[in-house]
Amino acid sequence: MSAILIKNGKLVNEGKIQELDILIVNDKIEKIGANLSHDSAEVIDAKGNYVFPGAIDDQVHFREPGLTHKANLFTESRAAVAGGITSFMEMPNTVPNTLTQELLEDKYQIAAKSSLANYSFFMGASNENIEEVLKTDQKEVCGVKIFMGSSTGNMLVDDEKTLENLFSQVPMLIATHCEDEQTIRHNTALFIEKYGKKIPFEAHPEIRSIDACYKSSSLAISMAKKYDTRLHILHISTEEELALFRNDIPLSEKRITSEVCVHHLYFDASQYDELGSKIKCNPAIKDARHKRALMKALLDNRLDIIATDHAPHTIQEKDGDYLSAPSGLPLVQHSLDLMLDFHRQGALN
Repeated sequence: MSAILIKNGKLVNEGKIQELDILIVNDKIEKIGANLSHDSAEVIDAKGNYVFPGAIDDQVHFREPGLTHKANLFTESRAAVAGGITSFMEMPNTVPNTLTQELLEDKYQIAAKSSLANYSFFMGASNENIEEVLKTDQKEVCGVKIFMGSSTGNMLVDDEKTLENLFSQVPMLIATHCEDEQTIRHNTALFIEKYGKKIPFEAHPEIRSIDACYKSSSLAISMAKKYDTRLHILHISTEEELALFRNDIPLSEKRITSEVCVHHLYFDASQYDELGSKIKCNPAIKDARHKRALMKALLDNRLDIIATDHAPHTIQEKDGDYLSAPSGLPLVQHSLDLMLDFHRQGALN
């Protein structure tokens, strides 16, 4: 039997900070309390330090299988744990896309051998695989992911009948990437006509615009209300979308929840000139008014979850021009640090 006793730390848990000890036996927390003792435990004196529960990141892209030149489940779970994230939920736009139960099980098998953190995986939806989606075991799988706008990997679901079927028939949580595809394609064509291949990165929030986000999020919410679907909208990025969400009921009673990512709280469009492709992500980072509104909505419970949408690429890939550089930022190791920095600035007090 192995035992670790963490003593004198300031335990942050359930909205309180208390000086309590933690006894861990055989890698599991056995007891939390004051003045604990154990005859054979390794003692760690945490005096003067805060002790946090491991955080959960509900949206990551760890790139395995098929894209392991960028990352894999071992490297990214290691980064997660280094950053205080001990559980993650991974997205289906790997290669091949996670569109069958067999491919979903493959990812669980890989993670069982290589992940250093707790894990779950989203089942992917497409325009053609609803039969496979409906086989998903909601006791074992965190949810079904629908890309209502194309993104890296392009698993776009844009058929209205398919969306109706998914929202009306799927009994478990549906998580959506909400950007209206027609709006994005129209805006892209305008900028190609103006700039050719030399589109500036500053155009990204105009191409993947406020209207694109709001139109798609509104559609998802209207379908969820129509069918009483358990809906979670990922990476909200605009002030306008915040009017779609409620803060007058407890989180445990919400059927529609929302998420903000740390990069939409931290960066703004003024930084495209300096950072370019390094902050190109979908949905786009937008003007500073949006990040201020997102922080306010996080504090008043219109936004429910903080995530990263961790999406690593090689630097060679990110060094491409606007049309070729993929979207995504590697953030799973840094999200807790960023939120603690907001606290130090007084933004989360």
